[in-house]
Amino acid sequence: MNRIHISLLAAGFSLVGAASAFAHASFENDKAVSERGFKAILQIPHGCDGKPTNEVQVKLPEGFVFAKPQPKAGWTLEIIKGDYQKTYDDHGKPVKSGPLEIRWKGGELPDEYYDTFVISGRISGFDKETEIAFPVIQLCGTDGKVTWDQIPAAGQSAHDLKSPAPTVTVIPASAADEHAGHGSAAGAADEVKVGSLELSAGSVKAMVPGAKVGGGGLVIHNGGAEDDRLVSAESPAAGRVELHEMSMENDVMKMRKIEDGIVLPAGETVEVDGKLHLMFLDVAKPFAKGDSVKVTLTFEKAGKVDYTLPVGGIAGGHQHDN
Repeated sequence: MNRIHISLLAAGFSLVGAASAFAHASFENDKAVSERGFKAILQIPHGCDGKPTNEVQVKLPEGFVFAKPQPKAGWTLEIIKGDYQKTYDDHGKPVKSGPLEIRWKGGELPDEYYDTFVISGRISGFDKETEIAFPVIQLCGTDGKVTWDQIPAAGQSAHDLKSPAPTVTVIPASAADEHAGHGSAAGAADEVKVGSLELSAGSVKAMVPGAKVGGGGLVIHNGGAEDDRLVSAESPAAGRVELHEMSMENDVMKMRKIEDGIVLPAGETVEVDGKLHLMFLDVAKPFAKGDSVKVTLTFEKAGKVDYTLPVGGIAGGHQHDN
């Protein structure tokens, strides 16, 4: 296997500070649609017998492909690559290998808090409803360890297991399309195409009561031969929507507005859902989990397109430079 080490100076959204409301490692959204983008948001509820978590390891199941983890402030990211069991199509290009395991290392997540660890990718190769498991290991110091890797036998409930692995139920695209008129079966945005661009894995974070600022984003693949650019965004749910970039200054996470848009290189995929993201300002009604937020995105070459983002869990606060 190949190992890629990335030292992090900037990060995606941190959710440290909320009280633990669940006992096991689990996913914020535990349903996905085959052949579509999926953002796996792993929730880590506690440490190892009171010790803080310093490393989180996630093994990726077959069928969760083209994975890209979201970096986190204070953590080093390690991506372990290897061969897939099958060959997958990536916009006309056959792909036989990719990330098999993601590790966030060297951080400090106190036992009394919880946090989320995010991996964007694609669910592929499922023609019937299937539950896939993502075994997880937490390491705490030199001797602390919590393992979430148990998979229920046929007919057994995961609630009967002491350390169940986080799972996602995959729904075939055909079945999801049949129920499209009744809302998203996977709790995630559908793929939308405009020009040579493909939009997927979109979502926004729920907001606390009284909050006026929300954040979210999506993944954009440019399958064309020319660069494009995300110029602007707007939504009826907010007074204005800005394109933002996150950075670290003197150990303080800050955000700035991107005035000239976000470049989308030809043939590449850009995650506007972490260091780069959408910021919703002057929100009249705080976003609530389970709802959806409509946005209109304007691209330099592809033009305008409407996109609907589902609302997930609550995000932590950030310092803004407007």
